[in-house]
Amino acid sequence: MTRLTLGLVAHDQKKDMMVEWASTRVADLARFLVYATGTTGSRIASALPQLEVIRLKSGPLGGDQQLGAMIAEGRIDALIFFVDPLSPHPHDVDVKALIRMATLADIPFACNRATAEAVLASLCAD
Repeated sequence: MTRLTLGLVAHDQKKDMMVEWASTRVADLARFLVYATGTTGSRIASALPQLEVIRLKSGPLGGDQQLGAMIAEGRIDALIFFVDPLSPHPHDVDVKALIRMATLADIPFACNRATAEAVLASLCAD
């Protein structure tokens, strides 16, 4: 059985929350091939050295677009993106494109912790 592929992204103000969430779900996350944008991936890998995290470029430097391309190619099975809706983001166009790709590809997509819990639980139940 091939491992499912999971994309992880978090806006700056949500990176601590992503690391904390990942640390509570490390056993489940280890079942997946995990890709993350640069800083998010570095923070998770640093906090959880037992978890293999494939790091892409930082979001503003093309990481969001890399994940979007992987989704378009059918290489990402689910996306968890902890979005900060209260802060402006200079690369907002890239963020919207990533969300659009997840929607078009009809993959499970979580934009907050509660939905991430539901998505991960559902994927782990299979």
